[in-house]
Amino acid sequence: MLVHQLIQRGRAEDIAIVDNGRRITYAQAAQSIKKFRNHMYALGIRQGDRVALFSRNSAEFIYTYLAAASLGAICVPINFQLSHRETAFILRDAGIKHILTYTSLELDEHEVEVTQHDIETFADIDSDVDAPELPKNFDENTPCAIIYTSGTTGNPKGAVLSHKNLVRNVEQIDVMKCQRENKVLCVLPMYHCFGWTCCVLYTLYCGAEIYVLRAFKHRETVDLIREEGITDLYAVPSIYRLITTLGTPDDLKTVRLAMCSGTTLPLKVAKDFEAKFGIKLSEGYGLSEASPIVTLTVPGEEREGSIGKVIPDEILEVVDAHGNILPANEVGELLVGGDNVMVGYWKNPAATAETIDAKGRLHTGDIVRIDADGYVYIVNRVKDMIISMGENIYPREVEEIIYRFEGIKDAAVVGVEDKLRGQAGACFYVMQEGAVMDIRELKKFLQKNLALYKIPREFHEVKELPRTSTGKISKRKILEEFLGVKD
Repeated sequence: MLVHQLIQRGRAEDIAIVDNGRRITYAQAAQSIKKFRNHMYALGIRQGDRVALFSRNSAEFIYTYLAAASLGAICVPINFQLSHRETAFILRDAGIKHILTYTSLELDEHEVEVTQHDIETFADIDSDVDAPELPKNFDENTPCAIIYTSGTTGNPKGAVLSHKNLVRNVEQIDVMKCQRENKVLCVLPMYHCFGWTCCVLYTLYCGAEIYVLRAFKHRETVDLIREEGITDLYAVPSIYRLITTLGTPDDLKTVRLAMCSGTTLPLKVAKDFEAKFGIKLSEGYGLSEASPIVTLTVPGEEREGSIGKVIPDEILEVVDAHGNILPANEVGELLVGGDNVMVGYWKNPAATAETIDAKGRLHTGDIVRIDADGYVYIVNRVKDMIISMGENIYPREVEEIIYRFEGIKDAAVVGVEDKLRGQAGACFYVMQEGAVMDIRELKKFLQKNLALYKIPREFHEVKELPRTSTGKISKRKILEEFLGVKD
């Protein structure tokens, strides 16, 4: 099965998408996808072309993605929170010529040659071109999407996912038992693998209903859950925390599944949610390079602190620093093997070789232990990475931008606890002799070059930054000396 064929699994008369008051059946959605497909073909989009999709959640996002897939093009969803500089890097790296968007992007200063198309006008265009079917040799191993993930060395890398990767992951998560009558909330951004695979593709696979929200707003989200009788929730811990604060038990009385992933679930958030609504949060784990789901907790099988068990037909291994497989309850790096593991990083064979070994195992960089019953527990996240509202922030990328600000001598960004976002960045910096910092100007500079969620919450000027014996800035010592955090 190919990704765009998932729309065919629903009954023609059943509702597929509810978006801003529009109730769209599977037959209507399929017709819209065909219309988008013909128009995109008329624009010159062909098999193998990388096509950027820059949009908030909408029915049009779904149509555009599936239409691109049906043409054999490779969809590149872009985080709409990125700055123009960050967006331009992705466009250049992927060799993109067409951006399908809901808003015009000012990219002239970044020297990228692309054509922008307003996807909200596609429904009103009747193309006289009938796009041809895919060739017979087109198969499930062909790339379908490139998901750009923040890079530990500054620039993001593009994880190439095939049709097989995505469809197989959808089949693997069917342990969550979504049925045709279920109503699935899609408030997570569709550009994000978690939201796309779980809320969109899996729902289509089950022939169920997708309820689209453009963004998370406390009252709007709770009202929709109550008024529409939402049954399946997929969200990050910060959303569940806010729902717990604002909602009433009656608001969530129809919910059968509350799935949490994207970052580590604080125990207090899980307990408060269960105490108020009588629903246990089912925690899972994944990463873009695995399409993304790797582990899930089936409702009724929760275990405190665990991210669940491995999904069907997946191989998990925990290894030490030398690559030796460790027994149960030993701590080491998590390796993942299965049909959902990415093809590789786009035009980056060196990074691919570092991440996927000769046996096809994906090295996650996450430190875990697996107990005797198969439950997986995260011990530590990728070194230095900050996870804020489910978004990955790599300090190196932020630091490189800060170093470009006039007068900066040294800078380091570390993660600190944030009650709302889970984590936020804290910047510690040293000024050059005679230079004076204007924090307001620094923030303006960062806002121009970074997504807002990547900008540190706080800034601290210090005389010098602690270093290791080899001269490297020691973030562990920063946490200890300036914030009193012990490793």
